[in-house]
Amino acid sequence: MTAPADSRAPGYHGRYLRVDLTQQSSEPREIPLDVLRQFIGGSGLGTWMLLQECPDGIDPLAPQAPLLFVFSPLVGSPLTTSAKFAVMAKSPLTGRINDSLSSSHFAIAGKKTGYDAIVIVGKAASPCCLLVTPDGVSFEDAGDLWGQPGPATEEQLRQRFARGYRFTTIGPAGENLVRYATASHAGRHAGRGGLGAVMGSKHLKALGVAGDRLTTPAHSDDLIRYARDLSRRSFGPATAKYRELGTISNLLTFNRLGSLPTRNFQQSSFEGTEQLAPETAAAAPVRTRSSCAACTIGCEHIFHRPGKTGVRMEYENLFALGPLCGISDSDVVLEASSLCDELGMDTISAGATIAFAMECAERGMIDAPDLRFGNGEALHSTLRKIARRDGLGDLLAEGSRLAAAQIGQGAPDIAPHVKGLELPGYEPRALQTMALGFAVGTRGADHNRSGAYQVDFSEEVNRFDPGSDAIPRAIETENEAALMDSLILCKFLRGVFDDRLASMAEMLHLVTGWDVDADELTRTSERIVTAKKWFNIRQGWTPAEDTLPRRFLTQPLADGPGIGVTLSEETLRQQIRAYNLARGWTPDGWVPEQLLVDCGLSSQPEGSSC
Repeated sequence: MTAPADSRAPGYHGRYLRVDLTQQSSEPREIPLDVLRQFIGGSGLGTWMLLQECPDGIDPLAPQAPLLFVFSPLVGSPLTTSAKFAVMAKSPLTGRINDSLSSSHFAIAGKKTGYDAIVIVGKAASPCCLLVTPDGVSFEDAGDLWGQPGPATEEQLRQRFARGYRFTTIGPAGENLVRYATASHAGRHAGRGGLGAVMGSKHLKALGVAGDRLTTPAHSDDLIRYARDLSRRSFGPATAKYRELGTISNLLTFNRLGSLPTRNFQQSSFEGTEQLAPETAAAAPVRTRSSCAACTIGCEHIFHRPGKTGVRMEYENLFALGPLCGISDSDVVLEASSLCDELGMDTISAGATIAFAMECAERGMIDAPDLRFGNGEALHSTLRKIARRDGLGDLLAEGSRLAAAQIGQGAPDIAPHVKGLELPGYEPRALQTMALGFAVGTRGADHNRSGAYQVDFSEEVNRFDPGSDAIPRAIETENEAALMDSLILCKFLRGVFDDRLASMAEMLHLVTGWDVDADELTRTSERIVTAKKWFNIRQGWTPAEDTLPRRFLTQPLADGPGIGVTLSEETLRQQIRAYNLARGWTPDGWVPEQLLVDCGLSSQPEGSSC
């Protein structure tokens, strides 16, 4: 895996573009071939780049904090679901690594600029739109667009610039530095962790990309044959659930299993679920299906209301703006989700932070008489206030962790976050392998970087008491996610593959020509997870962060099949210790120097093996 720094590999351009908004300058930089093989692309390559570009201890909203848009070797190939990219930065919500993935034609156009990634530092003197092409960059005034919603901004920019640019934009929440603001494009969002706020801190209203630089795969004919077969299989029974109803079908299942977070995690089932679920609602909205770019699965479900813009709904925004806030009116939830899209806010963090505030208000911790569970008007007005940082919205724009620290009075015990990132729709006391995944997650509480819930839902463990056998299985899901997020492929393909590692190795081989096998990819995944951990350590991580809020460690489940079940703090601590040791880290979670060397994250001698 040694090669000259300027070597190329099929599927790659072998360089990234570094743009300084303050200086209005740009510089192409080479990516060593061994780095590409060791970190692949997407989240993996982006983590390596953050380690090079991000100063230790920097404020995530400081001008010199880097913002990355990272592509992968599979982008532009005929492989289904490969039109994805990663947006990465040090998160203003968590202060830790953040990698948000998204799908759209932006990924394809971005790679056609002739770069494997775009790194943006600095801060423009006034709101700007950055345009990147193979011919260079331009810095366009966007002052007239400041304050506009992301979708409207994108439409105006596409009319203004005729070259066929694809844009990623921010809305008012990003401009006002809401710590969970999104970066949005074509109705899709790099949502978690506040990447829109990083854009806003740089006065970057939009990034536009266009180009004609293609990469040629190593084995074109074989890749086309493989891609056709994969497309055929991707439209089979393994993905039928997503085509028929999408992830919103989880709502009834999670409610039945007592794992549906309700009223800020005070209950694990919701009495209004059937009113929200499209399968059972008496007056379900009209629904149509759509697909991401270069995708044959078609999991996107758009809900339509008379006189309103269609809203893309998934389980996570349905749960966070519905049961978590005690709301069972589907029109209220659809409008709330639409507001988040328009204003540019992550639906999970927005819903969870408001649900937390509702409980605080009901307990008398804050003065907000209308902010009560089930109050749809209060939900909508609070979302608008958060985006403007108006009144109470200014506090809630900080996210539940920082808001709780200001409120005091026991509020930190009920703030639903890990490392500052609000929990998604999985009750950790009812899914205790997932509890471990949340606690140790480098991004924070996350169902996309750890698939430990798959272990809980399997027949291999007791989800209320999974035991030590669940830990290696949880690690396997984390490793698998790291690979899929680096190649990059949609996780809905998991059920299509008979042997996931072997299939991913074959795809990478067909594109790059590398003689890659499952064993190498396992080492690659472990290297990427360790690199993320190392970034966090360099940014100030301590072992005390790997835990869950006190509520989950002291209060038993109040309802559902697991009523009375507790999540033992001591058991969680033992699981975390075993997890760390299985990763090759110290019991407390520090990365040994030799492992850093072996993974190429420190001085790398001959024969390194990570």
